[in-house]
Amino acid sequence: MPCHNYDIPTSRRQFLRRAGCGFGAVALAALMKESVLGAGTAPSQALARIPQHFGRAKSVIFCFMEGGPSHLDTFDRKPLLNQLAGQQLPPSFKEPVLAMGESGAPLLESRRSWKQYGQSGLWVSDWFQNVAEHADDLAVIHSCVSDGINHAGGVCQMNTGSIFGGRPSLGAWVNYGLGSANHDLPGFVVIKDSEGTVVNGVRNWGSGFMPAVHQGVEFSSDGQPIKYLSPPKGVSAQQQRDKLDLLAELNGDYNATRQDNTELEARIRAYELAYTMQAEAPQAVDLSKETEATKKLYGMDAPETAVYGRNCLLARRLVEHGVRFVQLYSGAGSKWDSHNRLEENHGRLCRAVDRPIAGLLTDLKQRGLLDETLVIWGGEFGRTPMSEQGGGRDHNPNGFTMWMAGGGVKGGQTIGATDELGLYAVQDKMHVHDLHSTILHLLGVDHTQLIYHHKGRPERIDQNEGHVNKALLG
Repeated sequence: MPCHNYDIPTSRRQFLRRAGCGFGAVALAALMKESVLGAGTAPSQALARIPQHFGRAKSVIFCFMEGGPSHLDTFDRKPLLNQLAGQQLPPSFKEPVLAMGESGAPLLESRRSWKQYGQSGLWVSDWFQNVAEHADDLAVIHSCVSDGINHAGGVCQMNTGSIFGGRPSLGAWVNYGLGSANHDLPGFVVIKDSEGTVVNGVRNWGSGFMPAVHQGVEFSSDGQPIKYLSPPKGVSAQQQRDKLDLLAELNGDYNATRQDNTELEARIRAYELAYTMQAEAPQAVDLSKETEATKKLYGMDAPETAVYGRNCLLARRLVEHGVRFVQLYSGAGSKWDSHNRLEENHGRLCRAVDRPIAGLLTDLKQRGLLDETLVIWGGEFGRTPMSEQGGGRDHNPNGFTMWMAGGGVKGGQTIGATDELGLYAVQDKMHVHDLHSTILHLLGVDHTQLIYHHKGRPERIDQNEGHVNKALLG
């Protein structure tokens, strides 16, 4: 029989996997403490799974408001904006580049009522009065900046660090660097609040140039988060196990000579994960085990808060069961995008998330989980102080607000500032790269050491530009 070039071992690792029925690979795996199949990572990269320092956070829940929430109407109070409402942007301000190109628009006042909360005296609008009750747990960052002027670039950068698609998502980096704390569940889970398609789609939680095994797994927001979780009727556990073993053998033989095909390896692992999830996942996603008081805390008793409340409660159960990174999308399909009718749009969306997020913070704290769970709130950018179409605001990546709580964050403080009208970040600017670097630091990972070599280049989530904001650290 002819011997094809792809059948010839090209490395010692391949030789050990194929020689002596693979027993050499078993010994190597034991020495390297990696699985026999491997995760598509080299031994040096596998070392990144060990945190480089002590991090308080063990998991992340990222409440992502897709479309760009207005910081000027939620967490960044600007009295001067109301005083100058209806006037043009003062000539002392640099004219910004606008996504919709509507120049010369007058300033639009904020119609919200504001109040100071907690010992920190944090200003919060009436749209987030429930979250505001946790003011002393929040670290509010008023000086966030990004490079994405439109939704495609902004959402992509907030998720992957780049305005261009193709790079691994933040959750994938966390999954790669730390791995799952529960091998019977995915390390990275994504849950949307509707069937709407998030801009850029699954690339937002993809693995980019990393092995596909690190990508996020999408759960449904309806009553059955994981489809086909139960075995088919009439199929015994042994029959299912035998089928999977045969499939694994066939796929493994095919994959043995195609080591660069990470999609196939991810599919093999997905079959095994799906099988083990049938034992673990039903417990993790079964909300019937929760008390009615807990469900009410998350707002599951009211139609306007039921969906996001369910997702927040599910996120809490997932991190309890060892999931590292959970991303909860609000307004899937850029519904926070308010070029007009901002009062109506934001009012509805804020009501949908305020009580559930506050319930999440309360529940985590009551259970002693807030110290080890990093909760993040924000979108891809903010909104301009100028009006658009009379009653809306345009995109503003030049200065916007996000907040963090728990997971080693020092609460009860504001970091950075925008100018008096909320257009530009003017103090302690925090770029998306800095956000990502700080999140990894809180998880115990040095962002300068979490490296994946791709095409001869050492790649990092922050593209070698991020810095940890130490003011956030508790």
